[in-house]
Amino acid sequence: MNRPLKILNSNSLPNSFFEKAVESISETEKYFCYLSSHTDYIKEYPYLEFDKILAFGGKKIITPNENKWDNFSELIKTENSWKFGFLSYDLKNELEDLSSLNSDEVKFPELAFFIPNMVIAQKGNKVWFYGKNENQIDSFFSKVSAFKGGLKYSLNKTKFESRTSKEDYLSRINVLKNEIQLGNIYEINYCIEFFAKNYNLNILSLFHHFVKESEVPFGAFCRFDDHYVFSGSPERFIKKQGLKIISQPIKGTSRRKEKSEFEAERAQLKNSLKDQTENVMIVDLVRNDLSKTAKRASVKVEELFGVYSFPTVHQLISTVVSEVDEKTNLADIIKSCFPMGSMTGAPKISAMQLAEKHEDFKRGLYSGAIGFVTPKNNFDFNVVIRTAIFNSETNYLSYAVGGAITNLSNAEEEYQECLLKAERFLKLFQ
Repeated sequence: MNRPLKILNSNSLPNSFFEKAVESISETEKYFCYLSSHTDYIKEYPYLEFDKILAFGGKKIITPNENKWDNFSELIKTENSWKFGFLSYDLKNELEDLSSLNSDEVKFPELAFFIPNMVIAQKGNKVWFYGKNENQIDSFFSKVSAFKGGLKYSLNKTKFESRTSKEDYLSRINVLKNEIQLGNIYEINYCIEFFAKNYNLNILSLFHHFVKESEVPFGAFCRFDDHYVFSGSPERFIKKQGLKIISQPIKGTSRRKEKSEFEAERAQLKNSLKDQTENVMIVDLVRNDLSKTAKRASVKVEELFGVYSFPTVHQLISTVVSEVDEKTNLADIIKSCFPMGSMTGAPKISAMQLAEKHEDFKRGLYSGAIGFVTPKNNFDFNVVIRTAIFNSETNYLSYAVGGAITNLSNAEEEYQECLLKAERFLKLFQ
């Protein structure tokens, strides 16, 4: 399945083809990933390879209990095909002398990948179909074309709980600032969880109301057996394009308000000393991570403090690139940067230790990565933020948020930033 068997013009597809395709397989396929870049909205975002991509079915699924990175490395090396899946934040424990002992109610596997039976990808007016044979593709195309879809989906109302009270949050931020003042860390990403227990989720409702409408470059709707992921992520973790490696850390968030204030808001974020400080620390960390596998003198910062605007927020995003040798192991490139610096802090190990000590939940997939590897040994992975995670076996729905803490941080303002990041999602259930 390393070459497309059919290439069509997007104008020949039925309206909302990808959304109908997702609906048509959502209950029958145990493994699927739908990734959307919303390039119609975010035209200026660099290095977006596909507008939409859907993969489903599966010849192989890996959810190993031990030696997970070795399993991942072997999968990439031995299979000349597409691979889709996710890497949990807690895979850090295989890379360093770390542990994750906090409460874990989501109960996702730490690593899950599948090799799909069919992949459909769109860029501009071209759509590529990968599959076993043309009959399989034609049959699926006919099925989607005849699928009615377009149903009115509604979400059951519920009240989310916060695992960390505001009082505890403010107290812990001040403790972490003290760690910074003592020189133990320079920056840390501290996270909290909102959750709903015993919630009867209409899966396609959340897809329609959240993923489909999230105008972000790294949206995702995935199923891995009883586990579902609904991601409105604006952040890329790492991408391989030929021999070029791209990482785009986000650090710096501000509310997007009135149209009349648009440019002033962007300028204020770009020139904010606090946000620049957060961002440049992580840029330096990413430069160091990429250098572990890069060709000599190839690590560069292509863009520093770029301001990108989304429906409810502005984000400060930098782009760091490097070049690798063609013989470099793909898994080693990802491992050398994992977990992403934007979700840890600096120095990375000390920050992860302190996050584990002061957070109230096991991050699991949150702060991890979702993405794919192509038959040509390229890959693209997002950062799992602005993401709902649902275990349909236990009916547990989780939505975590976090932010970077530096010595310039104000605890109350950081708490309000967390609420801003959760606001759009939580409002869906009110």
